[in-house]
Amino acid sequence: MTGETLQIGLAGLGTVGTGVYETLCRNHDLLEARTQIPFAVKRVAVRSLARKRDVEIDPALLTDNWQELVDDPEIDIIIELIGGTEEAYRLVKAALLAHKPVVTGNKALLAEFGSELFQLSAETTTPLYFEASCGGGIPIIQSLQNSLVCNYVRRITGIINGTSNYILSSMERKGMTYEDALAAAQRKGYAEADPTLDVNGWDAAHKALILAMLAYGTPVSTENISVYGIDRITATDFRFAKELGYNIKLLVVIRHHADKDALELRVQPSFVSRKHLLSSVYGVFNAIAVHGDIVGETIFYGRGAGKNPTASAVIGDVMLAMRECRHPENHSGFHPYTKRLKVLPQEETVTPYYVRFLVQDRPGVIAVIAAELAKYDIGISGTMSSPRKGGDGGEGTCDLVFLLHACPWGKLCEALRALHVHESINPHPAVFRIETLNEEA
Repeated sequence: MTGETLQIGLAGLGTVGTGVYETLCRNHDLLEARTQIPFAVKRVAVRSLARKRDVEIDPALLTDNWQELVDDPEIDIIIELIGGTEEAYRLVKAALLAHKPVVTGNKALLAEFGSELFQLSAETTTPLYFEASCGGGIPIIQSLQNSLVCNYVRRITGIINGTSNYILSSMERKGMTYEDALAAAQRKGYAEADPTLDVNGWDAAHKALILAMLAYGTPVSTENISVYGIDRITATDFRFAKELGYNIKLLVVIRHHADKDALELRVQPSFVSRKHLLSSVYGVFNAIAVHGDIVGETIFYGRGAGKNPTASAVIGDVMLAMRECRHPENHSGFHPYTKRLKVLPQEETVTPYYVRFLVQDRPGVIAVIAAELAKYDIGISGTMSSPRKGGDGGEGTCDLVFLLHACPWGKLCEALRALHVHESINPHPAVFRIETLNEEA
């Protein structure tokens, strides 16, 4: 081994922080042998010194002031795992200004402040590493930065929230209601007591913004992305999806429209053909499909969350940071490299659709809906129906499904608003995009 021992400062000793510290200690000799660089954890910043820990750690290493990590001239690399955004932003900014490379797994931080922090990283020539911020143990960040570097990325489509995927998997495979599936996820520790960010789509959206910034070298913000969650999905929609040859997944869709030089950014439950690999991703697993102009479609699959997969990604970045501390002229932290791309308004995004209406089972209803859709130039590729037998919706009602040809989202919304006036049609249809993932981007 060569050189002096590199000193690491760790901020945060929660679930992931504990996993990182334990792994750095347990596999210390292995990591030094593989990197040929001696290292040590010098300081660990925590919120409370009095709190009981789930890991054995020398109390002398602990501090309740993360500024000590930044100010200590002997600390070479800082790992930020404190969570949240405001305080984490102050820590990462201070570390970059102090020319200390930063490793973070904080997706919310990068979604909100990523553009500024990446720019600061470039200006200070101090790398910011963030593999663990997206996809847990899946090496998607390094793959986009290195393995796929020669590709223009045409499309990224993925399942990148393990909690929502577990819930949808339980609904599809076990016939559970959304409420029961969520409760099961919480019992198993896959969902937090407050699962809002997972089920409303925003956890996936934060990760999508990071992937978009990385793939296209352009700053984007939370204002640029359309987000819908999974809390309104029912067993009825899973039944129809199965009959039609689809599964329902919470998808991230990032697409570059070269003709408009614009990005399409959205997160929503979607119908995915059972012929595509993404439809077979179950439980807490994640999968990300990247379509490049040279490589074609490549799919990355693995555990998307949890202490150990996330710790693995963090430590991978730490080892990379250690190597690049020895050779700073070659650092591979993210560099913004292009002008700001415009974001395609959601009204202009185009896909086929599944629309399910709850209607009064009487003659002429299909004709009314078809005529209204025709006014907005929306074509119909198929219909299905199923009468309801009491309960929700009542006797004399049925579920009426329309499969629609590709059309702009804005046109569909106008047509659905026009149908609100019809007494025989429930004004709140279930609407899902149908993603044509096997087609070229």
